[in-house]
Amino acid sequence: MRSLHLISFFIIIIISLFVKASKSDDGFCSAPSITESDEKTKPIYWKVTNPTLSPSHLQDLPGYTRSVYKRDHALITPESHVFSPLPDWTNTLGAYLITPSMGSHFVMYFAKMKEMSSSDLPPKDTERLVFVVDGAVTLTNTSSSSTKLTVDSYAYLPPNFYHSLDCVESATLVVFERRYERLGSHTTELIVGSTDKKPLLETPGEVFELRKLLPVSLAYDFNIHIMDFQPGEFLNVKEVHYNQHGLLLLEGQGIYRLGDNWYPVQAGDVIWMAPFVPQWYAALGKNRSRYLLYKDVNRNPL
Repeated sequence: MRSLHLISFFIIIIISLFVKASKSDDGFCSAPSITESDEKTKPIYWKVTNPTLSPSHLQDLPGYTRSVYKRDHALITPESHVFSPLPDWTNTLGAYLITPSMGSHFVMYFAKMKEMSSSDLPPKDTERLVFVVDGAVTLTNTSSSSTKLTVDSYAYLPPNFYHSLDCVESATLVVFERRYERLGSHTTELIVGSTDKKPLLETPGEVFELRKLLPVSLAYDFNIHIMDFQPGEFLNVKEVHYNQHGLLLLEGQGIYRLGDNWYPVQAGDVIWMAPFVPQWYAALGKNRSRYLLYKDVNRNPL
């Protein structure tokens, strides 16, 4: 009986220590937080490369990942990104996130450019779009004209268009590539821009803010949408359609429904959505959610 009393005593002591460690000065459980003033001092999209739940936070959980791969969708989270030298790029590491081996008809990858790095050309007849999430690069084309691309800037490079992306210090790009599907005599052209220069578009029946980075003309077989949600806002339409998606959450956090699965997501997470997978998003937290979304358009799905 005495031994049981001793065991009970030690259990109470241990529990009291855990409770004490998990309380704030006000006696409530708390978690480390970033104040609003801290957020304002950080560059836009900084959480893409420094997510709230980073790979370092999961080091003491061997084998754990939030990443999921299924027949019609995938969630690829930062602790699962595998970087290796990008073929024919100079001093650049890449992590392929979405590829045709999953069932997609496009490629999406991160390119981490280091000091004095440069890109290579995509395969023949392949179009490319680059979006800068950190740092800056210089785009040079056949006329030797150069354009500096900073965070939130992008460039669409038509198929078989000679160009080079060069980085003096460091930068992180998200890159989309697709074998261009021609339509009659329509042709695409070089486009350089930034999200803040794109107009807001109407979204009948929805509350989110929408910008499109590429023209809506028939020449283009895909587009990139920038979609903004305030906390508590969500998609009204529970979408099921033939289009494929590649998504990068640039800011914020929320819940993404894919099929019958509900996933907590945060800045830095990547999602692949196959045709006809049910999909829905709701923004949570205290700050805006913004994501970048690849969508194939203007082509017959046959």
